[in-house]
Amino acid sequence: MEHTEFNNDLIEFLDRSPTPWHAVNTMKSRLDEAGFQQLDERDTWSLEQGQGYYVIRNGSSIIAFRTGEKSPVEAGIRMVGAHTDSPCLKVKPNPEIRRKGFFQLGVEVYGGVLLNPWFDRDLSLAGRVTVLDEDGQVKDTLVNFKKPVAIIPSLAIHLDREANSSRTVNAQTDLPPVMMQVPETDTTTFADLLKTQIASEAGINADKVLGYELSFYDAQGASTVGLREEFLASARLDNLLSCYIGLESLMNASGDQPALLVCNDHEEVGSMSAEGAQGPFLSNVLDRWCGADKARTIARSMMISADNAHGIHPNYMDRHDENHGPVLNQGPVIKVNHNQRYATNSRSAALYRHISDELGLPHQSFVVRSDMGCGSTIGPLTAGTLGITTLDIGVPQFAMHSIRELVGTRDGFTLYRVLKAYMDRPDVA
Repeated sequence: MEHTEFNNDLIEFLDRSPTPWHAVNTMKSRLDEAGFQQLDERDTWSLEQGQGYYVIRNGSSIIAFRTGEKSPVEAGIRMVGAHTDSPCLKVKPNPEIRRKGFFQLGVEVYGGVLLNPWFDRDLSLAGRVTVLDEDGQVKDTLVNFKKPVAIIPSLAIHLDREANSSRTVNAQTDLPPVMMQVPETDTTTFADLLKTQIASEAGINADKVLGYELSFYDAQGASTVGLREEFLASARLDNLLSCYIGLESLMNASGDQPALLVCNDHEEVGSMSAEGAQGPFLSNVLDRWCGADKARTIARSMMISADNAHGIHPNYMDRHDENHGPVLNQGPVIKVNHNQRYATNSRSAALYRHISDELGLPHQSFVVRSDMGCGSTIGPLTAGTLGITTLDIGVPQFAMHSIRELVGTRDGFTLYRVLKAYMDRPDVA
């Protein structure tokens, strides 16, 4: 696989994955095609050497692993972690708003959204819906309207002369998207619209909508950008890019060594959930795989937490430490924070540099300015929960948490090559 083929397949993955539920479903399809077997947490597991398996929790988090030809207690496990969720606007439970004949939906801000870019974008809607069908059965189904169904129009500059100098966004009043115009006598509910979509998309005749987790997303698909196509622009690059890289690395590794990919939901809101990185999902799976040898296995294992990094922006160069400004297309970024916002230590960084150097591939380092706060990842959470040696790494990007983000077209492929080699290494800890 070359980087152009890699990026074309990545674009397809991104476009098929507008929500965590769709991302996990896309990964499930790819794992099935690669011969991995799905496990149910409610069943007894009988794992075999040299096989690939995966487990899904809540439909929005997934763990896939290869058992390898050696026992994990002897060889350790080469782990990669990422997250399926991205900052977005989620639909409220009672969302209908009618004003002057406009039908709008109330939304809640999920995560640290960069709000201004959401205005004047073609928005679609997707997520998971739970319904009572005509046979009285409770069912979950995925919904994706795909086409543009809403927009958040900006207020004209003539009505807000300070918009370019001091505009602020009120999340309650400024963000409800406009979906359609309706007569004053119209009684259409959002549930009615969902039932129509579900019947069309999934063939389910729903008597009642019992619940949903739906979010708006940018209807514009991912694409390469730049005169020489040096960049890739898309929604949700943070962190579906890392999910894709981890998945491809696991599926294309030799399978000789025990290896695992975990993609958690809820990283953008703290990871404290049954399927988040602060929850028990990964530990539960390792308990069932390794049994009483779990502690010894972890002592021989390593986790690489893959989550995008802040590339140095040519218009805002002063926002970076002058010696630690990662450049797009010059390699993945080893993320260091001595206050443990990242879990990298000298040992885990050294292993990555060693593999990358062996392959003749570039790598960079990031440390936040000493007078600025630092974000975090699932890395420190996983390290603290499992006691596992951990590295924080990421592809450099622009516009993190915007509705449309930007990365270099070469960095994702570079990280894939290193992670694939890492999953094949006989020694990691």
